[in-house]
Amino acid sequence: MRKLRRLAENIGFGLAVFVLIAPAILVFLWMLSLSLKNELDNTAWPPVFIPNPPTLNNYRDVFARNDFVLYAWNSIIVSFGATLLALVIGVPAGYGIAKMRAMRAAALILIARITPGLSYLIPLFLLFQWLEMTGTLWPIVITHLVITVPIVVWVMISFFEGLPTELEEAALVDGATIWQAFRHVALPLARPGITVATILAFIFSWNNFVFAMVLAGRETRTLPVAVNNMLTFEQISWGPLSAAALLVTLPVLLLTLLAQKQIVAGLTAGGVKGV
Repeated sequence: MRKLRRLAENIGFGLAVFVLIAPAILVFLWMLSLSLKNELDNTAWPPVFIPNPPTLNNYRDVFARNDFVLYAWNSIIVSFGATLLALVIGVPAGYGIAKMRAMRAAALILIARITPGLSYLIPLFLLFQWLEMTGTLWPIVITHLVITVPIVVWVMISFFEGLPTELEEAALVDGATIWQAFRHVALPLARPGITVATILAFIFSWNNFVFAMVLAGRETRTLPVAVNNMLTFEQISWGPLSAAALLVTLPVLLLTLLAQKQIVAGLTAGGVKGV
């Protein structure tokens, strides 16, 4: 009975997982199919799912109509810059909030994260325009901190709250300053949390579209803007649009697949410590 019950539980769990992930997998496969078909097959009815034969013309069209390499380099600079600055700001902030139990400050940071980005866009655009910084990468990096800093802070709070206070107290008794206790005791122990915060902040920064669309110039656009450039007034070219979307999604998808164990282990460790 126990074996049958366990088997039924495993089958039920597997079906539940399949139901949850099936729509995402189907959308991804359909987008891949669109990117490998010509426009005639993409608009055919009934739909043609398997390309016959597959073509790479849509991908060539993406690189022909956009300076895709430049946009990719801009996305790398913006995402790495915003993530690095978020770690420099967010890790100490998370440590301070956790040790002082300043939940009001944490709630304020959370409100800043859940507030729509468009609420910040107009005042920030006017500010950067006044500073004559529009059209450069700096405004995009700075505005992405609105996204990355709250993620880093909230991930790190749970880790620092779960660290044994005895270790830091022992360091303080031995003559270390608070900064030294943070740097040499708390920071190494929170390395899994820093890894998770880095990956999540990078993913959210990489995928952001609104800020770059408004603040970037012709030479400072990021990859999500390249996807938007595939839209035309005459018609929607589903093939090039899907190819551009796949090219933008691929780095994040590979990063998530390669780091999924670290993400799960880090989030689980933080959740267990925070209980």
